[in-house]
Amino acid sequence: MKNLKTQGFILIDVDVVALNNAGKSNSTDAENGVATKRIRKNGRNYTYVSGQAWRYWWRNTLQKTFNWDLSPITRETKVAFTAANPIQFADDDVFGYMKAAKEVVVDEKGKEKKEDVTVTRASPLKNSAIVSVTSVQVEENWSSMSRHEGDAVPYTKQEYSAIMKGMFSLDLEAVGTFASYNKTGFKNLSAKLREEALAQAGSSEIADPHLPSAKGEAHQLVRLDKAIRIQRIEDTLAALKFLSGGAMQTNNMADVTPKFVILATTNSGNHPFSHIATSKGISDQVFELNVDGIEEIIRDFKAQIQGKVFIGHRSGFLGSDDVQKLEVLKSQYPDVVELGSINESIDKYVAQVKSQIP
Repeated sequence: MKNLKTQGFILIDVDVVALNNAGKSNSTDAENGVATKRIRKNGRNYTYVSGQAWRYWWRNTLQKTFNWDLSPITRETKVAFTAANPIQFADDDVFGYMKAAKEVVVDEKGKEKKEDVTVTRASPLKNSAIVSVTSVQVEENWSSMSRHEGDAVPYTKQEYSAIMKGMFSLDLEAVGTFASYNKTGFKNLSAKLREEALAQAGSSEIADPHLPSAKGEAHQLVRLDKAIRIQRIEDTLAALKFLSGGAMQTNNMADVTPKFVILATTNSGNHPFSHIATSKGISDQVFELNVDGIEEIIRDFKAQIQGKVFIGHRSGFLGSDDVQKLEVLKSQYPDVVELGSINESIDKYVAQVKSQIP
């Protein structure tokens, strides 16, 4: 195993939105006031979309645009869990799960009995929150429901405009590959599911090089057919082109697809692109693309970057100076940097990834 990861970074650009709400607003006297998610850093306010909300958008896009059959959810008293079947449901594979339940097994005498089975899977897809690059002044705006007879019903909502950044990492070797040994976090499959997985055409067992057993022998992992793994990875990455979601979209519709994206494959878990979008100015409210920072990453991580770094931007999003700097960067590193539109860059990166999947 080569420890290959897709490292992705995106910027979205939204105006007059409330993408992720935070319950009742405490900054208004209106009974029906809704707050948006905010966080403070260095004494300034930043708006954000939670990582959980971003994953919700991502999952829904995979269902609606790529026809993924999402894993059904079971709700019990204080817990809820999916089917925890990554063989049948691609979202269980890519987004991970935890399930504690009882499963019917057959004992040595041929009798059926119920056995406690706890399975967990760390998500191969990890993502940050989507947070505003610069500090943001949130506006508390007044609205009303007034189509009925009598007094209008007032309510308020917090709205903002912002350029927002997010990053994610997709473990390319974990997709479609499952452990089943009895260790917390490593028991992805029950014994029954393991048998079902190995019965599928193209499935195989491979040695886990990272965790030997007590006897010093490598544990065996179950790996699905390569075509299945590639399709799940391709769909997950291509979904960025069609990403949709967010609260208040009825009156505050916004396009949350990336307006800037960087995609690269690395052979380490470190995400190098976290600080390439910054703010400047005394008020910390002016967006700046740190192209020098991108160049520094290309130099410092040249041993870890596998293949090319794909940079895509939507026409009109970046200023002419930033576009020119990116063109200069490409001319300096023609064998490493690939520039293009958003969709073109994602498609070309997906094509590269297909050749990198083990």
